[in-house]
Amino acid sequence: MKRFLFILICLNGFLFQTQMQSQTNVVDEVIWVIGDDAILLSDVERLRLDMQMQGERLMGDPYCFIPELLAINKLFLHQAKLDSIEISDSQVYSQVDAHIKYVISHFGSQEKLEEYFNKSINAYREETRNALKEQEAIRQVKYDLVSKVKVTPSEVRTFYKKIPVDSLPYISTTVEVEIITLEPQPALEEIDNIKSRLREYTEQVTNGSMQFSSLARTYSQDKESALQGGEIGLRGKAELVPEFAAAAFDLNDPRRVSRIVETEYGFHIIQLIEKRGDRINVRHILLRPYVSKNEIDVALQKLDSLRNDIVASKFTFEDATYFFSADKDTKNNRGLMVNTPTVYMPNMTERSGTARFEMQELPPEIAKAVNTLQVGEMSDPFVMLNAKTGKEMVAIVKLKARIEGHKASLTEDIQTLKAMAENEKREEVINKWIAKKQRETYIRINDNWKNCDFERDGWIQK
Repeated sequence: MKRFLFILICLNGFLFQTQMQSQTNVVDEVIWVIGDDAILLSDVERLRLDMQMQGERLMGDPYCFIPELLAINKLFLHQAKLDSIEISDSQVYSQVDAHIKYVISHFGSQEKLEEYFNKSINAYREETRNALKEQEAIRQVKYDLVSKVKVTPSEVRTFYKKIPVDSLPYISTTVEVEIITLEPQPALEEIDNIKSRLREYTEQVTNGSMQFSSLARTYSQDKESALQGGEIGLRGKAELVPEFAAAAFDLNDPRRVSRIVETEYGFHIIQLIEKRGDRINVRHILLRPYVSKNEIDVALQKLDSLRNDIVASKFTFEDATYFFSADKDTKNNRGLMVNTPTVYMPNMTERSGTARFEMQELPPEIAKAVNTLQVGEMSDPFVMLNAKTGKEMVAIVKLKARIEGHKASLTEDIQTLKAMAENEKREEVINKWIAKKQRETYIRINDNWKNCDFERDGWIQK
């Protein structure tokens, strides 16, 4: 997450204001000019101070590598304008929310964040959104440059052969895992109690005795939004689970509270803040019914019975997954867990998007269950936390495959080596593009800032 914060800072120098001039008495000046854009000393100083605040290790002279990093970003952003790349707010909403929630948790409250940055949460959110839109525009330019880069089997073999034997990458042990989950069912009395509490909150808001935001901060079990008084930020329908979206977009009066809505996360009541086009901002209070140990034990017994039926060959693990599993992400994939894809960056070697996991990438309960299994074996039922919904569930897993850690080889790791070769080729394309843009773009560096050992040649124009 620190790296994520640093990326935001580098893309938008004003994002994290530290009142640099009052703290250091530095007089601002233009130190670089890239095309029509200027890089200011204050931009660099802000980044340096913020990196120190976040514990970033400064690799080299910050007054050399930070301006160079900002200059490269400006080259990409200029290209984004030429290519008419426009990033909509909806493309970055989830990232804005994740960032705001993280920073609030870092400071402890919204009020402390506002005090530190000397601006309202809405102003901070707007700056974050702009920075992320620039980040996404840069990513799109890079993607357009390298999207057609492919390598042939012959190129993969050439890439592999040029790697010294003692420098061959080590491929960590990976596993492929299938899973079946069941959700313990809370007692009807507990569900009635949850609904009664939510109706009580609705009445308090309606009669004016309590603010919805105060109730959300105190009682909502969505801890991240609770820090913001239940506010979720502007969202489109596609960004919300269907049941929640239907109720939220049906609201028209900010003084009214929605009916009780049940989703996979629990039970909600919702209050409208504003509608803006096809987006909406609301507050909500989430309550999850308490599941007792007895109810968990009942679910474990059901899963144990299902496991026995699989062992007795009444049906396969994969068929049982389709008919019985509560896990939506794997139910239609015959139980196979998939490593979530990550965003492409030119210097990354990615294995995500496959069924292979390193042990540390698995949820801890699953990793513990898989650790002692042989290929083809099933675990006993166990309890785990659904990271997405925050609910307890019970599960059994089957180890489909295990690939022990080893030095990369053409026979076993062709896909990994192909990804590495493609990434190297992509880096070459990006580097050539930057060098070309350096030649074509007006660049002026203040004389006092030229004595740097830059990572790239071409900044000092003759």
